[in-house]
Amino acid sequence: MLRNLLGDPNTRKLKKYKPYVTEINLLEEDILDLSDDELRRKTGEFKERFNKGETLDDILPEAFAVVREAGKRVLGLRHFDVQIIGGAILHTGQIAEMKTGEGKTLVATLPSYLNAITGKGVHVITVNDYLARRDAEWMGQVHRFLGLSVGLIQSTMNSAERKKNYDCDITYVTNSEVGFDYLRDNMATSMTDVVQKPFNYCVIDEVDSILIDEARTPLIISGQVERPTEKYIEASQITSALNKENHYEVDEKARNVLLTDEGFAEAERLLEVKDLFDPENPWAHFIFNAIKAKELFIKDVNYIVRNNEVVIVDEFTGRVLTGRRWSDGLHQAIEAKERVEIQPETQTLATITYQNLFLLYPKISGMTGTAKTEEAEFERIYKLEVTVIPTNRIRRRQDWSDVVFKTEEGKWKAIAKECAQMHKNGRPVLVGTTSVEKSEYLSKLLKKDSIQHELLNARPENVEREAEIVAQAGRRGAVTIATNMAGRGTDIILGGNAEYMARLKVRQYLIPRIVQPENDNAFMGQQASGLPKGNDSGQGFTVGNKVNLWKTSPKVFPTELTSDTENLLKSAVDFAIQEYGERSLLELEAEEKVAVAAEKAPTDDK
Repeated sequence: MLRNLLGDPNTRKLKKYKPYVTEINLLEEDILDLSDDELRRKTGEFKERFNKGETLDDILPEAFAVVREAGKRVLGLRHFDVQIIGGAILHTGQIAEMKTGEGKTLVATLPSYLNAITGKGVHVITVNDYLARRDAEWMGQVHRFLGLSVGLIQSTMNSAERKKNYDCDITYVTNSEVGFDYLRDNMATSMTDVVQKPFNYCVIDEVDSILIDEARTPLIISGQVERPTEKYIEASQITSALNKENHYEVDEKARNVLLTDEGFAEAERLLEVKDLFDPENPWAHFIFNAIKAKELFIKDVNYIVRNNEVVIVDEFTGRVLTGRRWSDGLHQAIEAKERVEIQPETQTLATITYQNLFLLYPKISGMTGTAKTEEAEFERIYKLEVTVIPTNRIRRRQDWSDVVFKTEEGKWKAIAKECAQMHKNGRPVLVGTTSVEKSEYLSKLLKKDSIQHELLNARPENVEREAEIVAQAGRRGAVTIATNMAGRGTDIILGGNAEYMARLKVRQYLIPRIVQPENDNAFMGQQASGLPKGNDSGQGFTVGNKVNLWKTSPKVFPTELTSDTENLLKSAVDFAIQEYGERSLLELEAEEKVAVAAEKAPTDDK
């Protein structure tokens, strides 16, 4: 009854922003007449107006109109009215729920530009390095065109590069990089080692994943502790003799285990000790971790074994966390279980959760396709309101009901059968799975039916080909099996992405000739100054084996170039070598050159 009288709360919220849309649309014709230089000078005017006392809300209509026009000129994309509303909602420090395909990435340019006028910096947060680079190259063009500096943080950067990029007006960065840089800055012994500016404002893409799903995920920086590795091996052997029915209990929700009285007695008997907690000869720590490794951490789900090392798989993104380790002896217990070389144990030196990290920002906002269901949590924890943005056009997609099977085997066979039918009809198919193990099981079923497909999961041979697999997932008849890696913010273009494949081909020819040879110091995780050598665990950094993201597979189109095209490409590479020198650039620098050549990044035209 009350809802009928007062109307839908979401509709009332949207009405508040309609005057902004009207004013911006009225300004559009005047802005259209400005030259590129005049449009760029608007940024200086806005900064001057802000410094003289005008608020960002006062500047918003004209600033948004300027960004809309810049988007048209640089990207060929014009912000729709609903996207303008989304940008205004983000500016006010709220969450905008926008459905898949409604252009969240483009919407973020509006509040980012407006809040960058203050000179205090803006962070655009994404869930992985791939998306951060894509958005910095793609949307960064709009900001650079308007005279703002755009930074990009990648996991392979050193401290000097990080500081330079954080000092930019707008910085594209992942949630984990922001967190670890914050921890390292707080552990730095000199101000020269600090890379971040004070937090100001951030726009979080896929905000529900970061602020809700991963809210309690601890970011941990740790250092090494010397403990005998033999105990891990022996504890693993003892644990194999214990069973869940009699000796211990497993709490899967809390990710914890408890020994029963019988379990304590049996462990002490097998170890031939009187007390597992004896300070002179402690065993409890090793036994508990060995049971956790046995019951709670599953190979090809929580981790994979690669090059005789246990490598963590991020449960939220499906990506391997190369060089990152679980702390407090857990990683060592898993290494003992898998019978690989046991690395030294680590202890926590600094830690923070994503929840506490993002509460440090004076103003935060976020975008996602699914926020309304967590509205209560957003309001209670972060004081963030959720507003549902209407779609620009009436939705034509059909959402079908779930199909439930009695057995998992029956489910996978039905999926394989449907994939075969879609492939036969020429429809591109993307199958989402929850683990490496399940993605590979489906792959085996498709191979039995001789269905050509691509597999995208945390295995290094697949990670290396991520860009090309995603670029071609929309081709006619393509079948792509993916874990969570392709689950957030990944744009799959129907018909395939010929432009991106062309860039991959250029990279394939250029990168091996122009990038500096790798050495022991290349691509290392950065360590806080003055600290003992150690690891960042939980979700931290250490030195890891680097994958080659520039390689392309001969199986994926385009595989053949005409002789004229190939000669042109080789000539272009030779010219680049003359210009910059043989093997003279860092990989990120070379990537930037390719992006500029493809008109996906700015040039400093003088």
